[in-house]
Amino acid sequence: MSIDVIDLRNFYSQRLGITARRLINRGIEARWPHANGQRVLGIGYPTPYLGLFRETTERCLAFMPAAQGVLKWPTERPTLAALVDQMSLPLPDAAMDRILMVHSIEMADNPEALLREMWRVLAPNGRLLAVIPNRRGIWTRTDHTPFGHGRPYSRSQITQLLRQTWFTPSAWSEALFMPPIGRGWFLKSAMAWERAGDRLALPFAGVHIVEATKQVYRGIPVRRERTRLIPALKPVLVPSSLQSFDTADRD
Repeated sequence: MSIDVIDLRNFYSQRLGITARRLINRGIEARWPHANGQRVLGIGYPTPYLGLFRETTERCLAFMPAAQGVLKWPTERPTLAALVDQMSLPLPDAAMDRILMVHSIEMADNPEALLREMWRVLAPNGRLLAVIPNRRGIWTRTDHTPFGHGRPYSRSQITQLLRQTWFTPSAWSEALFMPPIGRGWFLKSAMAWERAGDRLALPFAGVHIVEATKQVYRGIPVRRERTRLIPALKPVLVPSSLQSFDTADRD
């Protein structure tokens, strides 16, 4: 289900991809205006967006799944990107303060297991931010962008998925209200589409941007004990022959 890393790189080098990155970055910055001194991890193909945090964080890493492939990042500095098994990250428990997931949840064969692994490596006061294709959006109806691959989600489906994996959704926003057309007028009017979509709360945005917090103390379902039935004791009847013998002895 994963898309190749070369296709992702090519998309973000085109005019439509550059515009999409700018609009999604706008939504990410609204949720996380800064991450000074934080430990930030990007999962999936997060490198177009991690530039927002690389210079100010204590640590900024990009982990990409083996099925997708990995590219060197940053290109002219020591590498901060690695190829990993997303279901078993090479990190100890509670190692990261923030996790950014892009082109990740919708591409995963087992999104529940993926999010539980995110829960494991996220600190108790940490936050997760996921960019997920909108099931009702126009961008999911075409496969010439990465947002048209994998499984899109509605808001209710994302909420259910996060709660099943011990996260609590805390904030929502949307991005990519413009049509996925990389030509002239559509690109020039991209910001006008975005402002109109935000103002009118239009339902056909290309992606959801959801922030969630980690539930440190998750509820344990109570198992109802089964009542053990004890059979009622019935009086034992003595055979008549024995009763006659007992009476004769008494006489």
